[in-house]
Amino acid sequence: MCESWNVSVSADPFADTGLDVSRETYDQLVRFAELLKSWNQRINLVAPSSLPDLWDRHILDSLAVPKASFEPSGLWADLGSGGGFPGVVAAIITPQRRFILVESDQRKATFLRTVRRELNLTYTVEAKRIESLDPMAARTISARALAPLDTLLSLASRHGAPESEYIFPKGETWEKEHLVARESWTYDLDVRSTRGPGKILRITGLQRKS
Repeated sequence: MCESWNVSVSADPFADTGLDVSRETYDQLVRFAELLKSWNQRINLVAPSSLPDLWDRHILDSLAVPKASFEPSGLWADLGSGGGFPGVVAAIITPQRRFILVESDQRKATFLRTVRRELNLTYTVEAKRIESLDPMAARTISARALAPLDTLLSLASRHGAPESEYIFPKGETWEKEHLVARESWTYDLDVRSTRGPGKILRITGLQRKS
C-alpha cells in the first residue's frame, strides 16, 4: 500500500526562480512529486534521505536549468535522467520544446514513461546507454549528477552541434572539475547560482582540443 504524500511548499514556491508558473504547471509538478514519492518505495529514484526536502532539493533546483537555457526551440536531450531531474521538470516548464530523456536503467525508464502518461507530456524516453545512441544533434543538452565535467563533455558532445548549449547543475567542486575539463576542451562558460551551494554551468562553443 502506498503511503499518502503531502507536498509542503511555501505560498509562492517560485518567487525566487524568475519563472512565471501557471496553476496547471504547478499542479503537474505536484503530481510528479507524488509519483516519484510512490515509486521511490520500490526503486531508488532519489536518496530516501532527501525525500523530506524533495521540493526544495530536487524540483526547485531543477527549475534553474530551463531558466538558464537561451534556446526557445529545438531538441533538448537530457542525459542520465534517472528520477526525472532535470528532464521531466524542464519538459513541464517548457512544453514547446521537444525532449528526449536518456536513461539506461529499465526500471527508471518505466517510471519516466509512467510520468509522461500520467501528466500527458510528450517527451521520448530512450532506455539505452548514452554511448550507444545515434548522434542527436540536440540544441540543448542537460545532465544532473551524472559524471565529472570532463567525462560529461565527452558523453554529451557526441549528441550536440556547433551551436548547442550544455547545461549542467554542479556541486561545490565545480571549479575543480572545470579546471580539469579545460585541459581537454575549449568553451565559453556562464556560471549561475542555484538555491543551494551548487552552480548551473551553461557551456557554449564547445570544442575538443587537438
